[in-house]
Amino acid sequence: MSHPRQAPSPRRPAVGAKAGDASPGQGNGSAYRGDPARMRADTNALRNMRIVDINTFLVLVRTRHFRRTAEILNTSQPAISARLLALENEFGVRLIERGDGAFRVTPEGEKALQAFQHILDSLQDLTANLSGQEASAPRNVRIGAIDSIASTFMPNLVDSLHQAMPRLKIDVSVEGTKLLVEGMERGEYDIIFAVDPVIGDNFRSFSSLVLEMAWAGSPSLIDPQRVYSVDDLSRMPIITFPKDTPPYRQIAPYFQDERVLASKLTSSNSLFAIINLLIHGFGVGAIPSVTIEREIAAGLLCPIKVSKRFPPLPIVATYQTASDYDLVRLVVEQARQSAADFCDGLAAKVAWVS
Repeated sequence: MSHPRQAPSPRRPAVGAKAGDASPGQGNGSAYRGDPARMRADTNALRNMRIVDINTFLVLVRTRHFRRTAEILNTSQPAISARLLALENEFGVRLIERGDGAFRVTPEGEKALQAFQHILDSLQDLTANLSGQEASAPRNVRIGAIDSIASTFMPNLVDSLHQAMPRLKIDVSVEGTKLLVEGMERGEYDIIFAVDPVIGDNFRSFSSLVLEMAWAGSPSLIDPQRVYSVDDLSRMPIITFPKDTPPYRQIAPYFQDERVLASKLTSSNSLFAIINLLIHGFGVGAIPSVTIEREIAAGLLCPIKVSKRFPPLPIVATYQTASDYDLVRLVVEQARQSAADFCDGLAAKVAWVS
């Protein structure tokens, strides 16, 4: 439900305004030519908004949590609510739907988000310009990825982002899909690369790339010339990711009967740990081919010939539409290009963009 628009009183400033605040300048007057009423309305709204209110809205959208926002800004939850309400009263619309544990940025809120980000960016540039510093303040992007991506095109992405924005601060976290999805829902990431997408308002997903999966094991454990059936593999020790993880959801149906894995299964939540266990002959496993190319070339691992191929692993990227719009758009564009360039540079088709 939208709040009725309340025109600010000259004797009683709106929430967050300071008495005696000066009216903003009338730059870009051409936008209001022939519409003085609109100019007066926007001028009044800007007069009664504080930068702290705008910044609070940006942080709140990013964290998707009132308490966490209050902690970051070193204030109280009621203060955060009051600042949000002040903005909504100025525009006469809901910017964020909240209540019963739900948190959703409205379409009007998404428009405000982009405008507010531009306002703060412009103010930072102006401050830096007047003080003789660099024109733009450092910006930050938070990226989460499963280790299959960290070991493939992530270095390409980081390099391309630094070339596009030399002062960009990049935080990369490597976690399992479940933790990445939960972190994204808590507003801890701007974009993640995982097996599962994040479902919900203010999230968008796209196919990043697809990884070929191959069975592999130590030369001391397998015969490189033999073709192994599903029954043959089921009688061998299996090394895979933990139960209830997306990779495990693929391996269980491969054997059709999950019970055959019960007594021969070793699990780890780390791809690199799984590769190390395979090298030392603790079992066989199905993992992305591209992640073990060096181990195969060095003779530490051998690909296993099988009668039934393991299904490929699609990687999905999910990003927040409610984060810094221009920055996230750049990251998405660079992520698509980095994945494509990485796949094009492979000698064999062990990863591809769908």
